[in-house]
Amino acid sequence: MNKRERWSQILVMVGGIAMLVGAIDPLEGSLVILPGSGLVALGTFIGQNKRSLVTYRLLVFVLVAIGVGAVWGLSAFGGIGGDTGRSMWLGLLILPYLIGWSMGIWGPGSPRWLLRLGIAIGLWFEALFVMILWNRRGGEGAFEAALALCALGVATIFGCIYRLRNPTGGRQ
Repeated sequence: MNKRERWSQILVMVGGIAMLVGAIDPLEGSLVILPGSGLVALGTFIGQNKRSLVTYRLLVFVLVAIGVGAVWGLSAFGGIGGDTGRSMWLGLLILPYLIGWSMGIWGPGSPRWLLRLGIAIGLWFEALFVMILWNRRGGEGAFEAALALCALGVATIFGCIYRLRNPTGGRQ
């Protein structure tokens, strides 16, 4: 293995770990997930992988960047819903972050260790959903946010299981 391949693997591994660790707290962890997805994309590019894989990982990074920008932009302006005067529908701007993160975990070329840990994080999202329902202290939109987190957990779990069972994604 040459230096380029070694650096590629290191960047993908560090980026994957950052994406997993950041997902423990999806809001604050977005500041870890964003550079993590960037490292995965950079490592894929440096490794001179197939163009389609590089494009996929770059798309994941762009989705995460757009969504994280929306999260922090909306937070900077006081949030959404409640007495802010801003519609809860603005929360849809955050979806690229969630979708990009999930795609980054179970996408093509993901190592088996990342897929297995992705299942664990998906189960953590399900536990967060139950904790939010159990607590019932959230304000307006708490249930909807918890439901989105639950759906993200289910999608991530099923995506990881699918990729573990069929690493090529159905292509030979």
